Amino acid sequence: MSPLSSLRRHVGDTIFARIAGDEGPARRDRIHFAEGPRRFGPDSAIHRVHGDASMFVGGMRALLLQSLHPLAMAAVDQHSGYRGDPWGRLQRTSTFLAETTFGTIEDADRAIAIVRAVHGRITGVAPDGRPYAAADPHLLRWVHVAEIDSFLRAHDRYGARPLDAAGRNAYVAEAAHVARALGALDVPETVAELDEVLAGYRPELAGTPTARRAARFILVHPPLPLPLRAPYGLLSAAAVAMMPRWTRVPLRLPYLPLIEATAVRTSGIAVTGAIRWAMGAGAPQARPESAAGGPVAG
Repeated sequence: MSPLSSLRRHVGDTIFARIAGDEGPARRDRIHFAEGPRRFGPDSAIHRVHGDASMFVGGMRALLLQSLHPLAMAAVDQHSGYRGDPWGRLQRTSTFLAETTFGTIEDADRAIAIVRAVHGRITGVAPDGRPYAAADPHLLRWVHVAEIDSFLRAHDRYGARPLDAAGRNAYVAEAAHVARALGALDVPETVAELDEVLAGYRPELAGTPTARRAARFILVHPPLPLPLRAPYGLLSAAAVAMMPRWTRVPLRLPYLPLIEATAVRTSGIAVTGAIRWAMGAGAPQARPESAAGGPVAG
């Protein structure tokens, strides 16, 4: 193996270990190489989006956007343990995305059933006194639309092969299957419907203290070793730059349109390209009935 290939392998393995954990390689092989029919084929829009390095930016934006719903944020703050075990939470999320995108129908449905069972046990009272339940279809839809809007916008900006209009609608429709299976109702199936649903949540959103603490944790105080701080900072800057302007004040996020449109975008392209190059060394060589994966292939 050449020095360059060795470096690429090392960097790719380091990134993969962070997002997938020690058992990541075994789970990756199980997800991609298990025998059986799959819900989404290798040419699907959801494969293209969820298998791209732009997911690193989209995932960070999704967390920031989701935190603006006080009830959803209360559930995360009181039950997820994201501050005590952030990498564990990331690994569980990446595995779920991989199973429901790239795995067999049997594995995907099993993963969905597990998450539904967990949601059924999560209830509580938000700091403003309102009760919440993680299985609430309205909250599930919010988490879903904030997530796929973020993934799709990140892919539009930083993806290796951005989707055309038909492909973007196909992605929203494909992702809707998982949301409905989790219990969400009235899930959007086109980009126009996605925009309409997101706008409908605006009156419910607010920058609570717990949301701002989460934003600081994600952007300023992530538990990372020193060598990873710089590339992480570029990813977080790219994520903030894609946040809607109206979210900046509630979350205390900077708004620097000229810098975001130039330096931040350029650095975002560079860092996602570097991750794509590094992760390519460890991508599974899928069998004909399987699908190639990317950063969520946990």
